[in-house]
Amino acid sequence: MSAISTDDLLNGYINGIFPMAEADGTIYWYSPNPRAIIPIDTYKPSRSLRPVLNKKYFEIRVNRDFEGVMRGCSAPRATEQGTWISEEIIASYTALHELGYAHSVEAYRENKLVGGLYGVSINGVFFGESMFSYESNASKVAFHYLIQILRMNRFVLLDTQFINDNVLRYGAIEIPRDEYLDQLQQALKSKRRFNGNVLEDIL
Repeated sequence: MSAISTDDLLNGYINGIFPMAEADGTIYWYSPNPRAIIPIDTYKPSRSLRPVLNKKYFEIRVNRDFEGVMRGCSAPRATEQGTWISEEIIASYTALHELGYAHSVEAYRENKLVGGLYGVSINGVFFGESMFSYESNASKVAFHYLIQILRMNRFVLLDTQFINDNVLRYGAIEIPRDEYLDQLQQALKSKRRFNGNVLEDIL
């Protein structure tokens, strides 16, 4: 199968839908109802994560190895069967990254990528896609700094698609699809840019 065009990806996100690949490589588009979002302003790091943040156990980088993060997210997991991140999905989002719309926040230890996350940024919306962790707390730290980037760049909406235990720990809530689409259209009117350099003053 061929990669999804960057135009199709952007149009999908703008209209509240996103792609996922099945085990046979077939790509389907989804618009969940209800939709999961993470309120940017109310996130707080867990008590157990604060010592990890204070010790700066991981080095955080932004957009240094986008494809590496996607491949980390696509790796098999003990708790899940298969992956929705196919080679076509990786190619599509890597192309979107090269256009400046897809971003990764990465956690390194001893110069080795050990965790991170990626998503799509359009104006005031960040569409979170997936995260992975090879070491305990690596993805949690990456998410913490994603929130800092979104706050410092005055983003309006953080979409996390489906509710699950992983996003619940970050304060995810569910809202009706119609309400999500209203919030999406309002947030898209906010001219924002995903600028990871804002972390330089706090790292």
